Amino acid sequence: MSTKVLVADDSSTMRKIILRSLQAVGVPGAVEAADGIEAVQKFGEGEFDLVLTDWNMPGKSGLEVIQEIRKTNTSVPIIMVTTEAEKSRVLEAIQAGCSDYLVKPFTADTLREKLEKFGC
Repeated sequence: MSTKVLVADDSSTMRKIILRSLQAVGVPGAVEAADGIEAVQKFGEGEFDLVLTDWNMPGKSGLEVIQEIRKTNTSVPIIMVTTEAEKSRVLEAIQAGCSDYLVKPFTADTLREKLEKFGC
């Protein structure tokens, strides 16, 4: 069974980096969302094993994406992809239902550790 991942980030460059990292750790494809609204919409249309979401996005923030997903799915792991400066806000994200966070920039090995942690 292949792991199905939703990648939400308004930066196409960052999405490409995340997709390449996922491929490097054995996850061949992922569904991309260019903003928070698209992320919530795509999540509602499919079954996902993992969600990777940026914090700062137009439409809906990563925090709002987490809150929307948690209304319908309380078990899917959601990893907030964030910058070092936002670590103080991680607690807020965890309280909203975020499972873990990944600090930019990250390596494929760091991503693999997070995936393994959630059995992906």
